[in-house]
Amino acid sequence: MMIRILTVLLAATLSSVDCFSQATQPAVAEDFKPSTLNQPGQEYPQVNSQGYARFRIKAPKADSVRVSLGLGGRGGTKLAKGEDGFWTGTTEGPLDEGFHYYHLTVDGGTFNDPGALNYYGSVRWESGIEIPAHDQDFYALKDVPHGNVQQILFPSKSTSTSRRAFVYTPPGYEKEKSKKYPVLYLQHGWGEDETAWSNQGHANLIMDNLMAEGKIKPFLIVMTYGMTNEVKWGRMKDFSIVPFQTVLVDELIPYVDANFRTLANKDNRAMAGLSMGGMETHTITLNKPDVFGAYALLSGGVYNPEELKDKPKAKLIFLSCGSKENPDRVNKATADLKAAGYNAVSYVSEKTAHEFLTWRRSLHEVAPLLFK
Repeated sequence: MMIRILTVLLAATLSSVDCFSQATQPAVAEDFKPSTLNQPGQEYPQVNSQGYARFRIKAPKADSVRVSLGLGGRGGTKLAKGEDGFWTGTTEGPLDEGFHYYHLTVDGGTFNDPGALNYYGSVRWESGIEIPAHDQDFYALKDVPHGNVQQILFPSKSTSTSRRAFVYTPPGYEKEKSKKYPVLYLQHGWGEDETAWSNQGHANLIMDNLMAEGKIKPFLIVMTYGMTNEVKWGRMKDFSIVPFQTVLVDELIPYVDANFRTLANKDNRAMAGLSMGGMETHTITLNKPDVFGAYALLSGGVYNPEELKDKPKAKLIFLSCGSKENPDRVNKATADLKAAGYNAVSYVSEKTAHEFLTWRRSLHEVAPLLFK
């Protein structure tokens, strides 16, 4: 009997808390506008000033439509069917600022939103939506001198094929024929590819804006595909760094140094990566400490003094993550590295998780520190 009473009291308490929460939650502002990542002429998806997203999908013969975005990991946002055959729904709460991948589930099948542009992530082309960030000015397209992002195909004997990379060259690179530049090798995360940092990350715009403000010295960025032995999510223990390390160190770097005007030495070469790219950066810089002079892990783990012991000392070790990830670990690792005599810097992106606004902000923070 006592257990039943307690159960009823608990249920009543939770119900009252839920009612209170609903009563105090601000009303959804009806100032929705099309996402900036929509396909031309498409009105949906939409985003409002609070960060809510609204979707509208035409599927007159469907029995259920769901969007993978939503709160709390509860299966995303369910859309409701109207008499006109359109399914409409709004996320139950605001999303984090910045870029998000998403897809539709229609009667159990996975599809992209026909209204949104597509981006390679999660090992497939996913729909993308942008929640405007309060600090988005640093990666905005502005009327400043712009660099170029060009595709290169470099020979890879180790994989018996030509592999693709994208190279960002700063404004003025084509005109100043005698000038040589440092290089950052910048890696994507798991399920993404060499297009991610330019498309989702706006790395080129971040660089253009920093240079226009006089905050960094110009340098090249090289972005290539980081998977040489394909593994599925949950099987990362089967991933071997050796094939990609060979591609990067023995094939790509020599090709870039031979075909671009680079300062081809350790002090003018850095490596960074987000998530899985951070794992690759961590492993390769430990394996090849004579190749890179600066390291940056963006939501990609940490270094500790013991594993760096007896290796050539890096000019900079940069560790970052979102405040919704594990900032205590990043800050502690940075403090330990500093205590051991390393030039270590930490950065925590406020109110973001394992997502591209964290990594855009991280690149913006680390770029001015790399090649002083």
